[in-house]
Amino acid sequence: LVMVYSDYTGYPFPTAPPVDPFAKIRVDDCGKTKGCFRYGKPGCNAETCDYFLSYRRIGADVEFELSADTDGWVAVGFSSDKKMGGDDVMACVHDDNGRVRIQHFYNVGQWAKEIQRNPARDEEGVFENNRVTCRFKRPVYVPREETIVDLHLSWYYLFAWGPAIQGSITRHDIDSPPVSEHVVSIYKYEDIFMPSAAYQTFSSPFCLLLIVALTFYLLMGTP
Repeated sequence: LVMVYSDYTGYPFPTAPPVDPFAKIRVDDCGKTKGCFRYGKPGCNAETCDYFLSYRRIGADVEFELSADTDGWVAVGFSSDKKMGGDDVMACVHDDNGRVRIQHFYNVGQWAKEIQRNPARDEEGVFENNRVTCRFKRPVYVPREETIVDLHLSWYYLFAWGPAIQGSITRHDIDSPPVSEHVVSIYKYEDIFMPSAAYQTFSSPFCLLLIVALTFYLLMGTP
């Protein structure tokens, strides 16, 4: 393993070749030995959710697993609020050569600026069945740095995915990407499901009332 040190004193940021083959993401560990977020159809897993993320502590690192229904990129952002801007972002990007690379970004307003100082290590990624899936580790704690947050603190997690053009990320797929309802602690493993827009509609009491009213109207017929 070749260690590549940046000019940043403190934590060394190594580079490593991807591990092959890519081990499938286990969801039966969710809420037990790792925390998970699932966005999509009820009961979905890492291969069927619109978006999936897991995290678990391994020594001085946190291992993240991400997967999304896209041929471009999937990312997680660490934010002090629920809004985009001033966020530390890790993204797995599918490039034109078929590789999935882990990149580090910092949200400046509504756009993401790539940061060359990348805390990811033990990087793995694969593009299969029109999904980008990846796994990587990053340190729990780093010396104070604006673009790299300390993960021992709790943050809101921003979930996003979208297309890529020649290996460069473009705007996310949906106008309002999902966000964790509460700040997330890496010391607490939960299995949280968030229904996508298609499944939120029928969970709204107002929408259910509207459907009943429309059904009644159609059954009665127009006067």
